[in-house]
Amino acid sequence: MSSPAPLEFKGYAMTDPSAWSDLKIVSFQPKTFGPEDVELAITHCGVCGSDLHILNQSWGESRSGPLVVGHEIVGKVTRVGEKVKGLRPGDRVGVGGGVTSCRECRACNEGYENYCPQLVIAMNGVHSDGVPTQGGFSTGIRAHERFVFPIPDKIESRHAASMMCGGITVFHPLRANGCGPGKKVGVIGIGGVGHYAVLFAKAMGAEVYAFTRGTAKADDARRMGADHVIDTTTEEFWKPHNFSLDIIISTVDHFGPGMSLPSILSMLYIQGKYITVGLPPVDEPLPALHPFALAKNASSVGSSFLGTKEDALAMLELAAAKDVVPWVEELPMSQARVALEGLKAGNARYRYVLRQDISPVA
Repeated sequence: MSSPAPLEFKGYAMTDPSAWSDLKIVSFQPKTFGPEDVELAITHCGVCGSDLHILNQSWGESRSGPLVVGHEIVGKVTRVGEKVKGLRPGDRVGVGGGVTSCRECRACNEGYENYCPQLVIAMNGVHSDGVPTQGGFSTGIRAHERFVFPIPDKIESRHAASMMCGGITVFHPLRANGCGPGKKVGVIGIGGVGHYAVLFAKAMGAEVYAFTRGTAKADDARRMGADHVIDTTTEEFWKPHNFSLDIIISTVDHFGPGMSLPSILSMLYIQGKYITVGLPPVDEPLPALHPFALAKNASSVGSSFLGTKEDALAMLELAAAKDVVPWVEELPMSQARVALEGLKAGNARYRYVLRQDISPVA
């Protein structure tokens, strides 16, 4: 029996930063395959706001040369290193924002590999062998086994894809901060990431408060599971909820008129947590904050980044058990421009997912 043909690595890449959404098919070199690595042929990749930030360089200048974005990846394993355990060719797996870490530092040893100072990002980064990382708008990717997550049979690939970043970005802080029955959780911003916060907070048993600008998404938020929907354009919208919420997950990357950090923090109960996962352009920091705003309820302000493998496995298990189904629009990967520009225009309802069409996987 002949061996399968080696995976050919091609992707939709930005080749001209002045035309950031006009992606061209290019061939690229993958990282050197290691004994703990997993190679997968990509079937689907979600489209995330981080892709926009990197392509339009609002987080700083992107790497020179062809750049393939995408970090919400699902595919089939084509190859495993000799030291890989629990994965084999043919398995359906996901890869998120990270592809490897040092595996030696305190963070890695304590199971927080997503915070490793030497974390290698799936796109716009560089592997230890000097090869640039290229993301999931492509035919394949290689990652360390610690950053590869088996997908339960019950979850469709197009649904699992956007969980790899949009989902884990909110599941990680919800889990870390005790979301569950008896807790009241606020979600600010009902977009691609925010809709996941509503879905997962509800699945975890919390009472969910969805804060959204205007009423256009109110019915959607309720269908996702929100128990309460609050229009943030209403004057002093926060006052009826003062001193009541245990956790607030903010997914917005800027504060609109009438919103201030002290007013949002006033809604937290004693030792409540405000967790911001929205990452704005580098020249747009959080609003100024006086310590009095924290002292009144012993609240705290924090953030988080991606999630651990343990988080990812728990998230997927919960999604399968509780039938958590994201709201996605699936497009062929050749229409990445439509998805990117639709996301930038605010048209996503609520996550675009691309189906790989350069070399379709059976």
